[in-house]
Amino acid sequence: MINVLFSARASQWAEYEPHLRKAFADNDLTVNLATDHQAGDVDYIVFAPSGPVSDFTPYTKTKAVLGLWAGVESIVTNTTLTQPLARMVDEGLTRGMVEWVTGHVLRHHLGMDQHILHQDGAWDDTPPPLAKDRRVTVLGMGALGAACAQTLAGLGFPITGWSRSAKAIDGVTCLHGDDGLKTALQTADIMVLLLPLTDATENVIDADALALMPKGAVIINPGRGPLIDDEALLDALNSGQIGHATLDVFRIEPLPQDHAFWAHPNVTVTPHIASTTRADTASQVIAANIAGVERGAPLQHKVDRDAGY
Repeated sequence: MINVLFSARASQWAEYEPHLRKAFADNDLTVNLATDHQAGDVDYIVFAPSGPVSDFTPYTKTKAVLGLWAGVESIVTNTTLTQPLARMVDEGLTRGMVEWVTGHVLRHHLGMDQHILHQDGAWDDTPPPLAKDRRVTVLGMGALGAACAQTLAGLGFPITGWSRSAKAIDGVTCLHGDDGLKTALQTADIMVLLLPLTDATENVIDADALALMPKGAVIINPGRGPLIDDEALLDALNSGQIGHATLDVFRIEPLPQDHAFWAHPNVTVTPHIASTTRADTASQVIAANIAGVERGAPLQHKVDRDAGY
């Protein structure tokens, strides 16, 4: 019998329990799944930072902590966590992100706001450019960034992808390092931010970075709010250096009602909905990972504590 502790918001238990039980059965696992196991008896923890577990010291038998979130910045620095940690890499989460990013890239590429928001009787039949003439940069070439980049490349956009270390992804011009970041910014008519949040990436889009981008460029951020220096972005929007920012994530969430982003004519705020973990597909990922570890396979999607993701 494998003891699995579910530690997330109480409301998520009802959502996840049936899917997890089915996924464990599908993987031929005999599991005692509960929210109240004694710490010393727990083999695995299904974890979200919103749950009750914050001190991992008593979980001496636990083989792995399996996160429900793709981002791990809120847990990776927890000094009590000595157990291996797996981040969530889920097809449902990935597809949701691809659809949201693709929709907003196409929105800005096609200039859809002009027609949707300005039904003023003016007949402007200027056509948009083709995708081949609009350069898109994706910062962050993890599972989400790579999937978005390849989808956009399939639509004909010239795609530049940037990551901390070298990557090779079909259809994407992959850059890395400081020099690569400079080039990636300089060629970003539309930029999509999908970097993890670490000490190295906080405020990566600052005044200097914004100045490198083509005048009138668009920023789309479904990654992490602190990747952007908010004041620098507002300055760049007000000067026209940046044409528009579509922001799904923020330093404080919910975004305060008096924040300047809400009222800015060249900012679109969406309420952290670009993608989310789906209970059905995420449960299958968790069960398959536990089944693999029980067979002696390495833990999948293991977080590198030094890198922070």
